[in-house]
Amino acid sequence: MPVSRRTVLAGAAAAPLAAGVLAIPQATAQQGYLVGAGISDVTGPAAECGMMGYSMPQQQTAGIHQRTRARAYVVAEPGGRRIVFVTADVGALFQSVHQGVLARLAQRYGDLYTEQNVLLNATHTHAGCGGSSWYAAYNLSILGFQRQTYDAQVDGIVEAIQQAHDDLAPGTITLGRTELTDASVNRSRTAFELNPQADKDHFPLAIDPAVTVLRFRQGGRDIGAIAWFATHGTSMTNANKLISGDNKGYAAYAWEHGRGTRSLDGAPEFVACFPQTNSGDMSPNLNLKPGSGPTEDEFTNTRIIGERQFTAAKTAFDSARTPIAGPLDFRFCYVDMSKVTVDGRYTPDGRQHTTATAAIGVSMLAGSTEDGPGLPLPEGVRNPFVDALGGMDAPIPQALADAHAPKVIAVPFGAMKPYPWAPEVLPLQILRLGQLYLVGGPAEYTIVAGLRIRRTVAAELGVPLENVIMQGYANAYSQYVTTPEEYDSQQYEGASTLFGRYTLPAYQQEFARLAAAMRTGATVPHGPVPRDLSGAQLNFQPGVVVDSPPLLKRFGDVLTEARGSYRRGEQVVVEFVTGHPKNDLHRNGTFAEIQRLDGGAWVRHADDGDWATKYRWTRTFLAESKATITWDIPPDTPVGKYRVVHFGDAKALDGTITPFTGTSRAFVVS
Repeated sequence: MPVSRRTVLAGAAAAPLAAGVLAIPQATAQQGYLVGAGISDVTGPAAECGMMGYSMPQQQTAGIHQRTRARAYVVAEPGGRRIVFVTADVGALFQSVHQGVLARLAQRYGDLYTEQNVLLNATHTHAGCGGSSWYAAYNLSILGFQRQTYDAQVDGIVEAIQQAHDDLAPGTITLGRTELTDASVNRSRTAFELNPQADKDHFPLAIDPAVTVLRFRQGGRDIGAIAWFATHGTSMTNANKLISGDNKGYAAYAWEHGRGTRSLDGAPEFVACFPQTNSGDMSPNLNLKPGSGPTEDEFTNTRIIGERQFTAAKTAFDSARTPIAGPLDFRFCYVDMSKVTVDGRYTPDGRQHTTATAAIGVSMLAGSTEDGPGLPLPEGVRNPFVDALGGMDAPIPQALADAHAPKVIAVPFGAMKPYPWAPEVLPLQILRLGQLYLVGGPAEYTIVAGLRIRRTVAAELGVPLENVIMQGYANAYSQYVTTPEEYDSQQYEGASTLFGRYTLPAYQQEFARLAAAMRTGATVPHGPVPRDLSGAQLNFQPGVVVDSPPLLKRFGDVLTEARGSYRRGEQVVVEFVTGHPKNDLHRNGTFAEIQRLDGGAWVRHADDGDWATKYRWTRTFLAESKATITWDIPPDTPVGKYRVVHFGDAKALDGTITPFTGTSRAFVVS
């Protein structure tokens, strides 16, 4: 019986790794690194869960266009240090998830993987499930903390890391670069223009076009790629209710599935991820309107912007000739960003300043008009989660107002009770991978804010600017970071810069401290310990009480049947009697499958993770619901016989959950 590559590696490594040490043959040391890659599912509830990103209470999940994934990479020095890099298709990598993942890794691996050498980050899709934060600001429109979302993200990230760990083998990493100028636009040009000319000259198109790619190989075979590029995950609009990895999710999917390689255990042989950099003011909506640019269809835009990132990344990948070589290193600390005294070396006027208690400005409430306007709470609508916290009104002392000027404070997040609505103790991290340095920051940095941090770190380390990457959305989330000049215009991004005008200089100072320690080999104080709010969470999102089929129907029955035949390019639509998707998330599984008849057996051809399929859930009456599965038959689909299969679960009054399957008639594709 054939055995997959991953199974062999996992079995071979299990005994030595249990002791925390990987036994390395002498020949391995001559090849530089051990590398491994892994992928798992982080998709949360596919129905009636608030979506994270646009802060629209009415935007609740109602199906899946593409499943969201966590993609992990482990790099190790033989017998020495190692680092972990994970990109997840989520709106934000909240501190709660960071803490949960690290706790799980500690249980499994001891001190092998810690906050020091693990960097988690988000693609910032706005079409994923919300409710995984422990802080109220990010659960307002979700109606509280959603345990299923949180568990799906933590479990999926840990599984991806475990796969990458088990996949470790001698390998090489090479670096490639290119530029991409038609997948982003500056959505805050008014603020950008306030920056000094030297900053603006670095970005003549007012965008960051840099595409930086790492190519991972084991022996003579490619196993993965990381492709950094700055553009928001907002090709899908706030009217969308289908779970999606947005443009970066599509880019990863296109690369992985275009290779057409899967191991016998179902894991892809190639793992591609598309992390963000400093994308705070970068929009994929090229016409500066939601869902507009390059077309007027959000699904088409998602595919095109994703395809452009994939094409650019593949170009850099194919030409990647620069070996990544040298030591692995890392520095990590926590900083209370609400009370940093900033030295004049980092401030525009050369004078000492301090950051302030977290607060958002009035213009933040309007949202980003280019990507998705909207209020966190629609006027006249009561929110039981906010009511339970005592409302949004809080006194704003004059000293706090002065500290945030010219921001007009709307809500003082840091002064809210019973605990702040946003974290102020935040993780800062620098990872070294040979000659490349990743600056992990817990926010959305504008391109000039990112540039200044990169310049600061590069100067401190004495390395070329191009070898320092600003990795935003890393290890926690604290909204935006603008330059002081951009802050003064109080656009959406400036109003969302939580700790006042000198937030960016504070980051520059603290990252310089980490870089100096890395350069000299010094240790860095851990800093304050962030809160554990796992026991203080509220949830007002209704759960599943019971599922029931319509009269004279059973779960899995077909309500709308497939036709007998279709041509490529047509759409198949089949509807089934179903139960609530929250009964079982089918993580690493599927709610929908397109099966093809092959040699007398039905085999999977596509599922709810594929671009051509859509799984929609609709409540039809009280406890009754239906699943609508569509398949847009791709032009390269093999001629043959197919059928649509739905996998669902129904909840009885006693709480028992029973799985069921529904199957359409067979049909011919010609």
